[in-house]
Amino acid sequence: MKEKHVAIYVSGGIAAYKAAILARLFIKQGAKVKVAMTKAAQAFVTPLTFKGLTHQEVYTDLFENDSPVPHIELADWTDLAVVVPATANVIAKMANGIADDFVTTALLATAAPKYVVPAMNDKMWSDPATKRNIARLQDDGVAILEPVTGLLAEGYTGKGRMPDPEAIYAWIAEVENIEQDLKGKKVLISAGGTREAIDPVRYIANRSSGKMGYALAKRALVRGAEVILVTGPTKLTPPAGVATYEVQTTAELEKAMLTHYADQDIVIMAAAVADYRVKTVAEQKIKKNAETWQLELVKNPDILKQLGELKRDQILVGFAAETTDLLHHATKKLQQKNADLLVANDVSRKDIGFGADDNEAWLLTRKNAPKATGKLKKTQLADLILSSALQLRGEC
Repeated sequence: MKEKHVAIYVSGGIAAYKAAILARLFIKQGAKVKVAMTKAAQAFVTPLTFKGLTHQEVYTDLFENDSPVPHIELADWTDLAVVVPATANVIAKMANGIADDFVTTALLATAAPKYVVPAMNDKMWSDPATKRNIARLQDDGVAILEPVTGLLAEGYTGKGRMPDPEAIYAWIAEVENIEQDLKGKKVLISAGGTREAIDPVRYIANRSSGKMGYALAKRALVRGAEVILVTGPTKLTPPAGVATYEVQTTAELEKAMLTHYADQDIVIMAAAVADYRVKTVAEQKIKKNAETWQLELVKNPDILKQLGELKRDQILVGFAAETTDLLHHATKKLQQKNADLLVANDVSRKDIGFGADDNEAWLLTRKNAPKATGKLKKTQLADLILSSALQLRGEC
């Protein structure tokens, strides 16, 4: 943490006093610390406490600072931002891009990694709205340290208590010290599904959520790679720091992948591409006059095969989403597409199929026997795929 610029954002919870201890821990490890507080936080701990610890002015209001744009000044200065304690209110604002005070405005302007440490009543923590907001922040690449079970301010035991400052510091230090083994590497990733128009209203699509591809992009970025993400339509937010190109059709995906392919080190085709498209797209909405309706479909370009044919020294990773004979189909695809690594998973299983947070796969290479991953979080599987690709890169 030596010489790191750490911005600590304190919101209004009973655990606000612990933020002062955390600030001291950062300072003892050589970090430079600045603090911003919400109005509610100042009811629990005074700004003078943090000023005395950090020897820096404390940010409390958008208009009470010598700088004309203090929130941008702090955002640009920051190497890592810690929101501690993070109330349900601040979490909701962060998740939805609301910037109505100094803390939320500065956080919205901060491109540096963000660490959020929630603390609240157990019922508030378990509320569906809070769960949605936490999930959205995680999709945005924000690191979350969940509260622990302990004695709450209400006088009973429940999950919502903020971890001790020492545990918070250890967690942040561990995340910050992730090996940058992809530093200097360029990684191109496709994600999500594609849509093929039938008429101005309807289209052919698939069930891909994009979660696997986005997990790969996030983990590659964390591990130091320069990442390009080409994504079909999803409900996910592209990770900050990733160059993102949004596409709709297979043709658009093909163009984007071929445009960026040549100078990449690792290319991962995680997108679920439509195999066929409508031969002639209707200019007007097709009316439901007939009892039956026939569409003439034509085959779409095989993007993975094209990339395999163009491959020089890139490591090419493909996916095989199957419902039967998983290893047979995956082995065949590995050879036909000239891929270096193929990730095969059974999408007929609801617990690991499209839209699930978990996945279970087989990793196939040309030289080694297929390797079962076991059931993992998609972020964990993403790390395993990236490590396997990096190992293959080293063997080239």
